[in-house]
Amino acid sequence: MKQGRLFEAVDTYINSLFVKDDPVLERAIARTREAGLPEIQLSPGQAKLVYLMAKMIGAERILEVGTLGGYSTVWLGRSLPADGELLSIELEPSHVKVARETLEDAGLSERCHVIEGKGLDVMSTLTPDFDLVFLDADKDRYPAYLKEAVRLTRPGGLIVADNVVREGTVMEPSKVDPNAIGAAAFNQALASHPQLEAIVLQQVGIKGHDGLAIARVKDD
Repeated sequence: MKQGRLFEAVDTYINSLFVKDDPVLERAIARTREAGLPEIQLSPGQAKLVYLMAKMIGAERILEVGTLGGYSTVWLGRSLPADGELLSIELEPSHVKVARETLEDAGLSERCHVIEGKGLDVMSTLTPDFDLVFLDADKDRYPAYLKEAVRLTRPGGLIVADNVVREGTVMEPSKVDPNAIGAAAFNQALASHPQLEAIVLQQVGIKGHDGLAIARVKDD
């Protein structure tokens, strides 16, 4: 078996063990596809990992930047206690519509709210003390998102960002690839930030070759 296919097979094996069939999530993916949205949501295993991180820190207030069709929003929403709150920021009106339908279908619309607008504009209006901030939007703005995320996340809270390896292009980002440039700058800022302790987890599987950044805001 070729290496790429082996990685995909192992990913499928892991998902089959740890991510059970879920009609709500299946409908979320179908709804995204039918609406013509890009199918770039987290893989089931990646979503389960972010869900577990939220559960492990007892997150009660979560911010997501980049909603798409609401797949990861459902996972994060399910990690919250009954009185928890999730805010998800999405620029595209068509994405907002699909995501709100998905949250309604999942029974999460009471505690998960999609805000239509530009990520930085909305973030600048929010008050601190989020337990977890999840970044999964336009990578060229990741460095700016990081500054706001640090401001908004409580000490001991987590900042998690998807797509920060980009098949290794972050090592030598092309001048014509703003996503790789943004991700590389984000990684550098993350590694050198005095308020953070962080790592990038390289990932391979059904979503290709990429990575997830995980940062903890240091205690005061």
